[in-house]
Formats: sequence, structure tokens, C-alpha cells
Amino acid sequence: MSTEPLEQFKIEYQTGKNAFERGQYREAVQFLAKASQLVDRNSRLGGETLMWLVTAYQGAGQSSEAIALCRTLIRHPSIETRKQAKRLIYILEAPELRSRPEWRVEIPDMSELDEGTSKVAQVSMTTTAKQPKRKSPDSELPFEDLSQINTQDNGFVWVAMVAIALLVGGLLWFS
Repeated sequence: MSTEPLEQFKIEYQTGKNAFERGQYREAVQFLAKASQLVDRNSRLGGETLMWLVTAYQGAGQSSEAIALCRTLIRHPSIETRKQAKRLIYILEAPELRSRPEWRVEIPDMSELDEGTSKVAQVSMTTTAKQPKRKSPDSELPFEDLSQINTQDNGFVWVAMVAIALLVGGLLWFS
């Protein structure tokens, strides 16, 4: 690879990684796709670039492209790339878990705010986490009527004490 395409690759690759780390997945896909065209896809560096592209596809919501590219990376010449692709395909193809709405916290969209403005004080959370209701100390008991509790001695304590005594006696005898 000559210096001109290598420099262009480095710029595209680093810009794509930076965009991915900032959460700008669509831009990351564009830069990483350009970078993958400038490098040998069968090299270690090409595999690393394509792995970044898979994660950028996933972040951008393009799951089918991510899975298809990851499937091709399972047969990549680089051992490390193959291992990563196998691990990642397992995650990408996993069924989506459902969660209850009260378990989630929604983060407000702040994309319209500039960093230097005072509008930050005007932003409020769209939803707040619900505080669990406190129960009275009486309602913590599983039984409302204490006469329902079995207070009969079932002999377990005596059986356990005899077993412990036999075990200790056996250990002393054989030592």
C-alpha cells in the first residue's frame, strides 16, 4: 500500500472510530465503509476495520447488514478477527429481551441544545423513575393472623445436633 492511500485510510478509519464513539453511527458507517475499501480486507487491519463497521451498522440500526458482514468475517484469514466475529454474531442473533416500561429510564433528546447556551436549565426529564411505595411494618409479615404460624417442634434441631456430634466424634476417633 503506498503512502497516499495509507494516509487516506488512516484519516477515514480514525474519523469513523471517533464518530462511532460520539454516537454518530450513520457517519461512522460512511467513514468506515470508505476506509474498508482503501485497505486489503483480508489483512489484520482490514478485519479490524470491518469489525468496527459491523458495530457501526448495529448502532445505526442496520442489523441485517451487520449480521451479513459478521457472517463473512467468521471466515476471515485473521484468527483474532474470526474469534471476535464468532462472539459478535452470537450477540447479534440473540433474541431481543422484553422489559417492563417502569424498568426503563428515558433520556431526553438534547440534540437541539448548543453547548454554550443557557437552555440547559430549561430541559426537564420526560419521565421520572417511580419510587416504590413504602409498606407499613405490619404489612411486611407474610401472615396477617399469627395463629396460622406452625410453632410445633419438628425435631430437626435435634437430628442436626446428633449428626454434628457423630461427625465430630468420627473425626476425633479416626485422627
